[in-house]
Amino acid sequence: MFKARFQSPAIAMVAIVFASLLASPAQAATTKYPLTISSGGFTTKLAKEPKRIISLSPSATEIFFSIGADKQVLLVDSLSNYPKRAPISEISAFEPNVEAIVGKKPDLVLLSVDAMKSAEIRKALTKLKVPVLMEKAPVTLADVYAEINVLGKVTNKQSQATALSTKMAKDIKSILASAKKSKGVRIFHELDDMYYSVTSDTFIGRVYKDFGVTNVADAAAGADSYGYPQLSAEYLLTSDPQAIFLSDAQYGVTTQSVAQRAGWSQISAVKNGNVFALAADVPSRWGPRLVDFYRAIAKALAKIS
Repeated sequence: MFKARFQSPAIAMVAIVFASLLASPAQAATTKYPLTISSGGFTTKLAKEPKRIISLSPSATEIFFSIGADKQVLLVDSLSNYPKRAPISEISAFEPNVEAIVGKKPDLVLLSVDAMKSAEIRKALTKLKVPVLMEKAPVTLADVYAEINVLGKVTNKQSQATALSTKMAKDIKSILASAKKSKGVRIFHELDDMYYSVTSDTFIGRVYKDFGVTNVADAAAGADSYGYPQLSAEYLLTSDPQAIFLSDAQYGVTTQSVAQRAGWSQISAVKNGNVFALAADVPSRWGPRLVDFYRAIAKALAKIS
């Protein structure tokens, strides 16, 4: 049963980050170019403010648009489907094509370190005098805010970036502070219908951990090796999650189809109607809509007694 308002180290961490953001001057300094900046384990040099950015990261695309740098974005990758006005292209974020990128004459390319042959692509682009800003997937909320601030500095939108980070930190702190106590509630986050999931060592898993829940994927075989174990139906039946979150709802998985899986009608989450479809892409992106993910989890957990 829920007995008290949720209090945890997560709130303390958010509060620390929030306080540090508030300590930053509201009127952040204008970026001075030429600029040398480190990101994703690499250093990028910009001679002037970029006006023709190619963003090969859906999360970065959302951040660019949220800090008012949208007019500086020339093109985005094929998966950057939010916001709708983003200039989507056929360029892949996972397997970027150097010739296709160079042909657009960008003055900055944002590239994920997780892209195929990212180091080679970066080397090829820089050799052709195209600056590349490398992005590393965040591990903590502090990493998220740090990336937002980097993108703000690069685009000369520092005050907007600070405002976005501050608002996100404030909203997340508020959500966690008002969430009902969920310690011990067993949850399963479904990535696809092959039962791949996330452990608490992943960024997505840490979001759930902030609510004090028990992630059934944490104890699964292989969970410690890479953080995205494939669970078996038998394991899930035994683990008996009390809440199931469907990250694959955008691919047609529904609460009804989950209930029709062999034996799943006996899982507590299914029996009690606590199977929740998550909004498309939101769990996998660490931009401004991360707040929506926290809010969705809080709303779902509030229904569990």
